Amino acid sequence: MEKSFLKVKSYLLDLNCNIVHENSEDGIFIINNEENGISNLVIGCADPLLILEQYLFDLKEDSLPVFKSLLIKNRDIVHGALVLDGEGARVIFRDTLQIENLDLNELEGTLNSLVLFLSEYADEIIRFSKM
Repeated sequence: MEKSFLKVKSYLLDLNCNIVHENSEDGIFIINNEENGISNLVIGCADPLLILEQYLFDLKEDSLPVFKSLLIKNRDIVHGALVLDGEGARVIFRDTLQIENLDLNELEGTLNSLVLFLSEYADEIIRFSKM
Protein backbone atom coordinates (compact mmCIF):
# COMPACT_ATOMS: atom_id res chain seq x y z
CA MET A 1 0.00 0.00 0.00
CA GLU A 2 2.84 2.41 0.84
CA LYS A 3 4.31 2.06 -2.66
CA SER A 4 0.95 2.86 -4.26
CA PHE A 5 0.40 5.78 -1.90
CA LEU A 6 3.78 7.30 -2.79
CA LYS A 7 3.15 6.75 -6.51
CA VAL A 8 -0.18 8.59 -6.32
CA LYS A 9 1.33 11.38 -4.20
CA SER A 10 4.10 11.84 -6.76
CA TYR A 11 1.53 12.13 -9.57
CA LEU A 12 -0.57 14.62 -7.58
CA LEU A 13 2.48 16.79 -6.97
CA ASP A 14 3.48 16.54 -10.66
CA LEU A 15 -0.03 17.79 -11.52
CA ASN A 16 0.38 20.74 -9.12
CA CYS A 17 -2.48 19.58 -6.93
CA ASN A 18 -2.91 21.27 -3.57
CA ILE A 19 -2.85 18.35 -1.12
CA VAL A 20 -4.68 19.69 1.93
CA HIS A 21 -4.68 16.39 3.82
CA GLU A 22 -2.93 13.05 3.51
CA ASN A 23 -2.94 9.93 5.63
CA SER A 24 -0.61 7.20 4.43
CA GLU A 25 -1.96 4.71 6.97
CA ASP A 26 -5.48 4.98 5.53
CA GLY A 27 -4.26 5.70 1.97
CA ILE A 28 -6.23 8.96 1.74
CA PHE A 29 -5.55 12.29 0.08
CA ILE A 30 -7.80 15.34 -0.01
CA ILE A 31 -6.98 17.87 -2.68
CA ASN A 32 -8.23 21.30 -3.72
CA ASN A 33 -8.01 23.26 -6.92
CA GLU A 34 -10.50 26.00 -6.25
CA GLU A 35 -9.85 27.91 -9.47
CA ASN A 36 -11.10 24.82 -11.32
CA GLY A 37 -13.97 24.10 -8.91
CA ILE A 38 -12.35 21.17 -7.11
CA SER A 39 -12.86 21.36 -3.36
CA ASN A 40 -12.11 18.52 -1.00
CA LEU A 41 -11.71 15.85 -3.67
CA VAL A 42 -11.13 12.63 -1.74
CA ILE A 43 -8.67 10.20 -3.27
CA GLY A 44 -8.36 6.77 -1.68
CA CYS A 45 -5.67 4.19 -2.39
CA ALA A 46 -7.47 0.91 -1.82
CA ASP A 47 -5.30 -1.60 -3.66
CA PRO A 48 -5.96 -2.60 -6.33
CA LEU A 49 -8.08 0.53 -6.90
CA LEU A 50 -7.64 4.27 -6.72
CA ILE A 51 -11.00 5.83 -5.87
CA LEU A 52 -11.71 9.51 -6.50
CA GLU A 53 -14.84 11.16 -5.11
CA GLN A 54 -15.95 14.78 -5.37
CA TYR A 55 -19.08 15.68 -3.40
CA LEU A 56 -21.35 17.87 -5.52
CA PHE A 57 -24.63 18.49 -3.67
CA ASP A 58 -27.34 17.00 -1.45
CA LEU A 59 -30.67 15.88 -2.83
CA LYS A 60 -33.44 17.38 -0.77
CA GLU A 61 -36.05 15.05 -2.26
CA ASP A 62 -36.37 12.43 -4.97
CA SER A 63 -36.88 14.17 -8.29
CA LEU A 64 -37.29 12.29 -11.55
CA PRO A 65 -36.26 15.33 -13.64
CA VAL A 66 -33.03 15.71 -11.61
CA PHE A 67 -32.22 12.01 -11.86
CA LYS A 68 -32.94 12.03 -15.59
CA SER A 69 -30.73 15.07 -16.14
CA LEU A 70 -27.87 13.49 -14.16
CA LEU A 71 -28.12 10.24 -16.12
CA ILE A 72 -28.12 12.12 -19.42
CA LYS A 73 -25.06 14.10 -18.32
CA ASN A 74 -23.29 10.86 -17.34
CA ARG A 75 -23.12 10.05 -21.04
CA ASP A 76 -20.99 13.15 -21.68
CA ILE A 77 -18.49 12.55 -18.89
CA VAL A 78 -15.22 11.25 -20.35
CA HIS A 79 -13.86 9.63 -17.17
CA GLY A 80 -15.90 8.92 -14.06
CA ALA A 81 -19.62 9.12 -13.43
CA LEU A 82 -22.24 10.81 -11.32
CA VAL A 83 -23.44 8.57 -8.50
CA LEU A 84 -25.57 8.66 -5.38
CA ASP A 85 -24.10 7.74 -2.02
CA GLY A 86 -25.32 4.63 -0.22
CA GLU A 87 -28.28 6.48 1.25
CA GLY A 88 -29.23 8.16 -2.02
CA ALA A 89 -29.00 11.64 -0.53
CA ARG A 90 -25.70 12.96 -1.91
CA VAL A 91 -24.64 13.37 -5.52
CA ILE A 92 -20.97 12.59 -6.08
CA PHE A 93 -18.59 12.52 -9.04
CA ARG A 94 -16.72 9.21 -8.77
CA ASP A 95 -14.03 7.45 -10.74
CA THR A 96 -12.05 4.30 -10.05
CA LEU A 97 -8.69 3.50 -11.59
CA GLN A 98 -6.38 0.49 -11.36
CA ILE A 99 -3.36 1.47 -9.26
CA GLU A 100 -1.05 -1.21 -10.61
CA ASN A 101 -1.04 0.22 -14.15
CA LEU A 102 -1.80 3.83 -13.20
CA ASP A 103 0.16 6.49 -15.01
CA LEU A 104 0.25 10.26 -14.79
CA ASN A 105 -1.87 10.75 -17.92
CA GLU A 106 -4.64 8.53 -16.61
CA LEU A 107 -4.92 10.42 -13.32
CA GLU A 108 -4.72 13.73 -15.16
CA GLY A 109 -7.51 12.55 -17.48
CA THR A 110 -9.81 11.94 -14.54
CA LEU A 111 -9.05 15.33 -13.00
CA ASN A 112 -9.54 17.05 -16.36
CA SER A 113 -12.83 15.22 -16.83
CA LEU A 114 -14.06 16.49 -13.45
CA VAL A 115 -12.96 20.06 -14.22
CA LEU A 116 -14.67 19.96 -17.63
CA PHE A 117 -17.85 18.57 -16.10
CA LEU A 118 -17.86 21.26 -13.39
CA SER A 119 -17.31 24.06 -15.90
CA GLU A 120 -20.02 22.84 -18.28
CA TYR A 121 -22.61 21.85 -15.68
CA ALA A 122 -22.12 24.43 -12.90
CA ASP A 123 -25.46 26.20 -13.42
CA GLU A 124 -27.38 22.93 -13.20
CA ILE A 125 -25.47 21.82 -10.10
CA ILE A 126 -26.33 25.11 -8.39
CA ARG A 127 -29.97 24.82 -9.46
CA PHE A 128 -30.24 21.20 -8.28
CA SER A 129 -28.64 22.01 -4.94
CA LYS A 130 -31.40 24.55 -4.28
CA MET A 131 -34.29 22.24 -5.18
